Amino acid sequence: MTEPLPGLEALAARFEVFLVDQFGVLLDGTAAYPFAPRALSRLAAAGRRIVILSNSGKRAEPNAARLARFGFGHASFLTVMSSGEVAWRLLHAGRLPGIPRDARTLLLAREDDRSPVEGLALRPVAGAAEADLVLLAGSRGDALTLEDYATLLAPAANRGIPCLCTNPDMTMLTPAGPRFGAGRIAALYAELGGPVTFVGKPHRPIYDAALEHLGHPDPARVVCIGDSPAHDVRGGRAVGLATALVQTGIHADLTPDALLAHCRAEGAEADFLLPRFDFTDGG
Repeated sequence: MTEPLPGLEALAARFEVFLVDQFGVLLDGTAAYPFAPRALSRLAAAGRRIVILSNSGKRAEPNAARLARFGFGHASFLTVMSSGEVAWRLLHAGRLPGIPRDARTLLLAREDDRSPVEGLALRPVAGAAEADLVLLAGSRGDALTLEDYATLLAPAANRGIPCLCTNPDMTMLTPAGPRFGAGRIAALYAELGGPVTFVGKPHRPIYDAALEHLGHPDPARVVCIGDSPAHDVRGGRAVGLATALVQTGIHADLTPDALLAHCRAEGAEADFLLPRFDFTDGG
């Protein structure tokens, strides 16, 4: 059963390691939640070890730079472990079966981000008809429709070209409000008949990478904090970690009771429920 908590105090007393989601917990799609930089710094100052665990198709460095722009001090977290970073490492090591290191690659990302392929032997192409790999790092669901993506991707899906989705989120926060995420585009690709491999929450490799970076801490001392039952809660539970769900983010329009009902329907009930990522005294 999910335990409601008024703030972060109880988690800070019980847990040593925090795996904290980025969008919906720290960021609202436009900027930082006003309380989040202060709360993260306070946790770090109390000796808690923090990794930002994010389903961002961008690599770690551009994610850390974005957090710095939004007022999060470098001392407030150890690293960003993004799904894009984990995927890059797997591609660099040739550890993704069926994907050649020099595959002709159609990269789909936000903001013309090239970090998912920089430093790799992958060869960029302009269209799906030329690709041996679709690398789906982000959604432009605030500018394109799913029908646009179907038209774009059908030539690759029809040939059975593999898609590597490095951001499994079904919904993303944007300045225009929630829009469909890269995970929904990946689901569309599968509907079109193409094979899809996911890297990111709720799948295990991103958790393994974060825990390895932390030196494999005692799982009983680790808590995952996120806004998505389907990704943050389900993923944390699958690897045996405690989970806390915030009421900000993609389900901010739900009442606490409605959110808990949604979690039960998803089969992803968190251990704890927080109004937001903050301490009750606001200090």
